[in-house]
Amino acid sequence: MLKARIKFRKYGVLRFIGHLDVMRYFQKVMRRADIPIAFTGGYSPHMIMSFASPLGIGLESEGEYLDIELTEPVESREAVRRMNEAGVDGIEVVSLRQIAEEKKMTGMTILAAADYLIIPAVYAEQKDMRRMLPEDWQLRFRAFTGQDEIRVVKQTKRSEREVNLRPLIYHWEFRGDNIYMKLAAGSTENLKPDLVMDAFLKTILTDADEASCYFTYRRLEMYADVGEDGERKLVTLESLGEEI
Repeated sequence: MLKARIKFRKYGVLRFIGHLDVMRYFQKVMRRADIPIAFTGGYSPHMIMSFASPLGIGLESEGEYLDIELTEPVESREAVRRMNEAGVDGIEVVSLRQIAEEKKMTGMTILAAADYLIIPAVYAEQKDMRRMLPEDWQLRFRAFTGQDEIRVVKQTKRSEREVNLRPLIYHWEFRGDNIYMKLAAGSTENLKPDLVMDAFLKTILTDADEASCYFTYRRLEMYADVGEDGERKLVTLESLGEEI
C-alpha cells in the first residue's frame, strides 16, 4: 500500500455540486480510469479516500485535495491523464503525488491555511453589486482589517460563540477590484471568507444581505504549516508529495 495525494480544480457549473456528489464523482472516475485504489475491509468495503477540506457549494477552486491509498504504484502523469479522460468539464485533476505513510500527514490533519480571491459580484442580468457598495468601500475595508479585534458570533451546528477573526486573517491585499485573503483553515481554527465579508458589510450597510449577494469566492490553494518554535511557515499540500 502507498498513499497518494490528488490535487484538482473545480469550476464552471460543477461548482454547484456538493461534497457528497464530488466524492461519488471520484469513485466513478477511479473505476473508469482503472486507478488501483485500495478498499476498506469488512462486509461493506469502500474506497479509501479523504478530502482535506470540503468546498462550499457555489465556490470555484484552483486547489482542492483528495488523499487516497493505492494497492500498487501508478505513474503520476499517466494517472492524471486517465482520470481527466474519464471525467467531465468542471473538475480537472492537476497532479497525483506520493505522500508520507503516517496518518498524521493526511491533508485533513495537516491543513493550516487556505487562500481565496474575493470578487465583487456581477450577475447575468448585468446587476453589478459594486454599485450597491459605497464608493469608498475599499478604504473602509482597509480600516476594518486594521482593527486589533474583529469580534463576531460564530455559529456551529451545536452552539454559537464569540470569536475574534483578526488573528485568523494571516494576510490580505487588494488585487484590482478583488481582495486576496489567506485565512486559517483546518480542524483547530477555520475561517471562511464569507464570514469576514459578512462582518465587514454590517459595518458599512444598514440593510445588507449576506455577503454572497455582493461577492463571489474562489479558493486558490491550501497549505500546511511546517514552521518550528511557533514560527509559521506555510507550504502547499501538493509540495509535500513526490511524483511517482
